[in-house]
Amino acid sequence: MAQLGLQYVDIYLVHGPIHPQSIANVAKVMAKCVEEGLARAVGVANYQPDDLQKVRDALVEHSVPLATNQCEFSIQRRYPELHNGIAACERNGIVFQGYSTLGQGRLSDKYSIVNPPPPTRRFSNYPMKDIENTLQVLRRIGRDRGRNVASVAINYSIRKGALPVVGIRNPAQAQDMIDALGWRLTDTEMVELDRVSIEGKRTALWQQG
Repeated sequence: MAQLGLQYVDIYLVHGPIHPQSIANVAKVMAKCVEEGLARAVGVANYQPDDLQKVRDALVEHSVPLATNQCEFSIQRRYPELHNGIAACERNGIVFQGYSTLGQGRLSDKYSIVNPPPPTRRFSNYPMKDIENTLQVLRRIGRDRGRNVASVAINYSIRKGALPVVGIRNPAQAQDMIDALGWRLTDTEMVELDRVSIEGKRTALWQQG
């Protein structure tokens, strides 16, 4: 904490389900952070529903709530929605945060088949040709709505029950985030987007949620 120059952080996350100690021990240390005032809240990232429930139950023993589960989620990776991840959070009063909401730029119209993202953009790492149909529908809805592709993609995640985590590096990106708010995609538009969405995968050792 001293290295950060802070007395506390708003939220402290255990960044993955792979840890050498038991969930009970991890929860005990997380609760201690709250009890000692080092963190106002605690959460996890990339957890499957079963492990999420175990962490929540272990924290309850210390009277500390589990605030969030943060997983990769977008129209390019619906795995948490289709495998009970978002629903499990809703049932337990846990905020589901979706990171890589724009597929590391793939859902912002920044990249194309002839201008693919760099190989370091590993989340939702599909060839651009595989998501061209997705982008076409996002563009059409964006035109109808007077919104950019990125704003439509963000709104999609919001409608699915996710709190989007979006990187903002310039005023245009901030505007895309603002333009995603104050309205909602219709049920018909959501069905259209679901038809061109991708379930996505999980990895055995890290990206489980």
